[in-house]
Amino acid sequence: MSDEPRYLDDYDDDVVYPDAIPFLLMHVAALGAFWSGVTTQAVVIAVVLYVVRMLAVTGGYHRYFSHRTFKTSRVGQFMLAFLCQSSAQRGAIWWAAKHRAHHKHSDTPLDPHSPAQRGFWFAHVGWIFAPRTQEADYGLVPDLTKYPELRWLDRQKYLPAMVLAVAVWALAGWPGLFIGFFLSTVVLYHGTFFINSLAHMTGRQRYITGDDSRNSWWLALITFGEGWHNNHHYFQSSMRQGFRWYEIDITYYVFRVLAWMRVVWDLKEPTASVIAGERRLARGVVDKVAWQLAEHFSIEAIVDHARESWPQTVTLDDLGELVEAVRARMDDEWERFQLPHVPSVSEVRAQALELYRDSPSLDDVVARARAMIVEAVSLRLLDEPDGIAFAT
Repeated sequence: MSDEPRYLDDYDDDVVYPDAIPFLLMHVAALGAFWSGVTTQAVVIAVVLYVVRMLAVTGGYHRYFSHRTFKTSRVGQFMLAFLCQSSAQRGAIWWAAKHRAHHKHSDTPLDPHSPAQRGFWFAHVGWIFAPRTQEADYGLVPDLTKYPELRWLDRQKYLPAMVLAVAVWALAGWPGLFIGFFLSTVVLYHGTFFINSLAHMTGRQRYITGDDSRNSWWLALITFGEGWHNNHHYFQSSMRQGFRWYEIDITYYVFRVLAWMRVVWDLKEPTASVIAGERRLARGVVDKVAWQLAEHFSIEAIVDHARESWPQTVTLDDLGELVEAVRARMDDEWERFQLPHVPSVSEVRAQALELYRDSPSLDDVVARARAMIVEAVSLRLLDEPDGIAFAT
């Protein structure tokens, strides 16, 4: 079990990585269709395997193992993991650990696959070739590692996919193998990876989440509901990701049927207050959103104006008191120092309303963002070497 991985701070672009070889070979093998030819049977198998395994990826890897949004039996859990791994996306424990790391560090330098940090191609497929981003922190999944059968299956990461490939070949020959298995697996890869990349780049943000997650109806269609990504980042513990009646979520519908059959149970759903956006943001999300908001104000410009027009009666000792006050969250203290050109609370709030929808936590975000701005300006004026810098 590895320590928490390091990504962009010491990243090396080493693409010679053994675990990336199966991914490459899968793409090459799909070209075998030009040799084997195309049969109706092979195409039907490809479609069926895409549908079944996309449901396994979305309902199993993601909503069950990563977020525990419903319950099933221990036998059902193992069978679900086996089905998930028939997609050749590695072990269920590994997949869940990587996904939980994504949510923990979403769109920050520690996110394994953020387009905001390294662009579309890295978020889509490039991270697969990077040793740093392939390391998984198994400390994030103690609820999964306690099961020896899941640990065993996680080590046999490609066994289920190999079993499926042999079965398809036995049933439908070479066209079945190259089209039914290999080609459908490649299409499944990229459908899944679109959520890592495009779902953080295109679409609409309904909720404040502190990251770039977005809702996209067409991504939701090809991934059976995963395209309602902003909904998911806002309330991760929900089995249902299409919050509104018109947001098609095929995975949710299928698992509702399985719940009716008692194969799974206790499906978690968003409450009316969650859907309405009335849920207060966690402290970590408030800090992330506040940081984003603070970045829209030029600290350098404020510092330059302050140096030019600072009242001579204010001393560095006074400024030091201000820094300590802000750090202690004494929100009223900075007003008596009258820092020149620091945006007012109403100005910060106006900027926030341009960027985000209103939220019960918006006042907290605004107050935190203004505190960050004041502290950054104060530290810069004090010439502290560890002063905070926002992008201008």
